[in-house]
Amino acid sequence: MSESQESSYKVDSLIAQDIDAYLLKHQHKSLLRFITCGSVDDGKSTLIGRLLYDSKMIFEDQLAALEADSRKVGTQGQNIDFALLVDGLAAEREQGITIDVAYRFFATEKRKFIVADTPGHEQYTRNMVTGASTADLAVILIDARKGVLTQTRRHSYLAHLIGIRHIVLAVNKMDLIGYDQDKYDAIVAEYRQFAAGIGITRFTPMPISGYVGDNITTRSDHMPWYTGVPLVTFLENVELDVTADQAKPFRLPVQWVNRPNLDFRGFSGQLASGVVRPGDDIRVLPSGKTSKVTRIVTLDGDLERAVAGQSVTLCFADEIDCSRGDVITPADAPVQVADQFEATIVWMADEAMTPGRAYWIKLGTQTVSASIQAPKYQINVNTLEHAAAKTLELNAIGVANITTDRPVPFEPYAKTHALGGFIVIDKMTNATVGAGMLSFSLRRSQNVHWQALDVSREVHASLKNQKPAVLWFTGLSGAGKSTIANLVEKKLVRMNRHTFLLDGDNVRHGLNKDLGFTEADRIENIRRVGEVAKLMTDAGLIVITAFISPFRSEREMVRKMMAPGEFVEIFIDTALEEAERRDVKGLYKKARSGELKNFTGIDSPYEPPHDAEIHVDTSKMTPEQAADLIVERLIP
Repeated sequence: MSESQESSYKVDSLIAQDIDAYLLKHQHKSLLRFITCGSVDDGKSTLIGRLLYDSKMIFEDQLAALEADSRKVGTQGQNIDFALLVDGLAAEREQGITIDVAYRFFATEKRKFIVADTPGHEQYTRNMVTGASTADLAVILIDARKGVLTQTRRHSYLAHLIGIRHIVLAVNKMDLIGYDQDKYDAIVAEYRQFAAGIGITRFTPMPISGYVGDNITTRSDHMPWYTGVPLVTFLENVELDVTADQAKPFRLPVQWVNRPNLDFRGFSGQLASGVVRPGDDIRVLPSGKTSKVTRIVTLDGDLERAVAGQSVTLCFADEIDCSRGDVITPADAPVQVADQFEATIVWMADEAMTPGRAYWIKLGTQTVSASIQAPKYQINVNTLEHAAAKTLELNAIGVANITTDRPVPFEPYAKTHALGGFIVIDKMTNATVGAGMLSFSLRRSQNVHWQALDVSREVHASLKNQKPAVLWFTGLSGAGKSTIANLVEKKLVRMNRHTFLLDGDNVRHGLNKDLGFTEADRIENIRRVGEVAKLMTDAGLIVITAFISPFRSEREMVRKMMAPGEFVEIFIDTALEEAERRDVKGLYKKARSGELKNFTGIDSPYEPPHDAEIHVDTSKMTPEQAADLIVERLIP
């Protein structure tokens, strides 16, 4: 090797060593997730663009493209428009607003950052909640010219509600008010008064200019009266939530059971809080089974200790029942288990919440069916007043009771985000329609228990020499449900079967006389009938019901109340024109004239079954033939 080659080799080796050292150092930096939020045009995207620019996270080709885009679609004349680094959607650039959540990565010498630029427009508040759900810190921007606005209050309330502990109040665009300290102090004072009212006891105010760069990475000469640190310095040194989580009791929601072969069985998930070590006594909830940790397994080998934020697989000393959705805790410090809660809900769908309707609730790693009751109240983010509300509309924040279909392990959101925060999913569309935070379990969920009975439902059924069932007739008004149901009952009685017929009109004279015909009342009507039908099947009866029951989700709710195979959905299929032609009670005529509101088929929808056990087409068979078909299917 020549002298020049040897010299070049040494240089390359030193460069490689420097790169390896840099990457190793970068790998072990802590990571801070934060969001920028506030009202429209408060400068959120510009601030993030400035952070990316000042931290040297923009390549030369990106800078060239930014300069070209700034001249073409920018809002700063011939100067660089930093907001274009974040606003990537065409609609965002056209309107000059943020629509979707934009995530950006940057790093300094001390720390790595992931920042979420969240929308300021009220229409996209749901996207702000999405970005805030994983954040450790919120930078709430205020345009120094406009002061505290409605969205400032709404986003501050949501950030506090979601549990973000660190809040920076960045009074932006100070250059446009001549760096006036008196105006800055007035804005901070107004915000402090509002913050105290919603429970924010501590926040860090700072005057900045995202466009000029004042107080972003270095102290600004334009504001010598500001004695605090620049924004980046604050972000580099703020305490991470994961550090505080490690001091809490150990909690691990089980994500999946790791069973690669017959010789290994472990339970995988991410530690929500606390510390766990081999030898620790644990309890699995909701079953309450106990055991001892024998190993903490990871891809890189076993650990002697795992802390909050780490994803691990735990092995137990005993073969106990544990599956996805369960929560592993210390044996002497378990979480609560309940099926009724009070929760704060942020509604995120264009379609309003329907009280009583069954939704999917995803809480931690478990997904359960749950019904949300009518709100106790809705929160006015401007005045913080509690206003009466029958439902929750888009972007509304309210407090309501929730009932799940089975007991679930949880902790109040204020204690553990992972076990107290949930999303609401529409069962029909699978769309996320809301997000919520559990406050506490209701006392009745702890004090009301199932009483063991010596005479079982099987004994009741054997005494009647029959298998219990619910024959659920559904269809439009005038389809012939009651007529056919009545014929079916007479045929079954002649066969010495023990039956009871629940008719839609009849139950509204007594059990459901307090209910109207709104969507929420229809849902409650079906829920009550379902509960009665379940009690009757426990008594060994064949229950026949004749209800319009227009919504699939409510029919599915009743099906899940029953034992497998006991719910028989019977779709009495009649064209709307034919049902209206019959119109024995004159209801369609009243609905057409506007005298009768929320009438199924006219101004309220009917959702026909997808897979009914029995489908009766009344255009092809008489009521007598339909009754014979149903009885033959039930009792061959």
